Amino acid sequence: MQIYLDNAATTPMAPEVIEVMTEIMKDDYGNPSSIHSHGRQAKTLVEKARKTVAQLLGVSPAEIFFTSGGTEADNMALRCSIADLGIKHVITTPIEHHAVLHTLEELHKKGDIKLILLSIDDKGDIDLQELRDLLAAHPETMVSIMHANNEIGNIYDIQQIAAICDEHKAFFHSDTVQTIGHLPLDLSNTSIDFITASAHKFHGPKGVGFLYINGKNKINPLIYGGAQERNMRGGTENIYGIVGLAKALELSIQNMQEHRDHVVKLKSHMINSLKEHIPGVSFNGRSAEIKNSLYTVLNVSFPCTEMMDMLLFNLDIKGESASGGSACSSGSNVVPHEPIASNADSERIPIRPS
Repeated sequence: MQIYLDNAATTPMAPEVIEVMTEIMKDDYGNPSSIHSHGRQAKTLVEKARKTVAQLLGVSPAEIFFTSGGTEADNMALRCSIADLGIKHVITTPIEHHAVLHTLEELHKKGDIKLILLSIDDKGDIDLQELRDLLAAHPETMVSIMHANNEIGNIYDIQQIAAICDEHKAFFHSDTVQTIGHLPLDLSNTSIDFITASAHKFHGPKGVGFLYINGKNKINPLIYGGAQERNMRGGTENIYGIVGLAKALELSIQNMQEHRDHVVKLKSHMINSLKEHIPGVSFNGRSAEIKNSLYTVLNVSFPCTEMMDMLLFNLDIKGESASGGSACSSGSNVVPHEPIASNADSERIPIRPS
């Protein structure tokens, strides 16, 4: 039997999403930019999906821009706002997703911004007073802090962070790729400037995501070409992906509590079983704290033995798929965020069943 434990990397598509996408692939092949009936029908599907996403998040459809995924959305939010909004400093954490951290490190290296990293404690938490002090000392600033960490599952209070940014007239971007569809998020009640999402994290298709841009902010495109996405992203729209994204988000939000209850039971059982059967097992960040972490993520450290060196390989042979960290780093020589395991012995093997 195959057991899949890597949902933080990507989720299987919901059957309802596959069904709606398949129907559109068969019948709706027009280009949304064309003015004939086939094109108008395709355009209607895109705009209907945009309206669905906007309603689910409590925003205007004019504030939703479809992208190829979370990485493009993060790059668009960061690069374009830095270029167009007079941002000189960016405050972030050392455990952001690489789509954020590597982008900001490159912009810092080029001299476009000064990058400032918040401290994190041995659980992966940040000090909001440090954020206040840094904002007071550095005007013309953007803050970029993810809603929940993709490796250790720590949840950050983005409503409070947004309020702190408001106090200091700073812009706030949050990578919400891991939380959209899994945690409630009503943007009508918070003043976040930019959020990003990717459909394949909530049982939608790969290759499509979106960027929310608060209507008060005006930035230029990252990708130039045609007039698609109201002149904000050139390129023919991925109709099937966009419709699939909207359907997946709708289903995820409708079934959120039921899904959470189910996954929490599985996570609690795994935590208890690991403690019972593996002496010396430990958990990174707050991932084992059911009430204080993203319920979809668990980060486990196992004692280092000769057998542990091949743990992921042996799990795979037995039909169990799990990840050793962020999937975006898998297969490379890059060690995922070292500070994440700062509370664990460096000789221990971290695994992220999710």
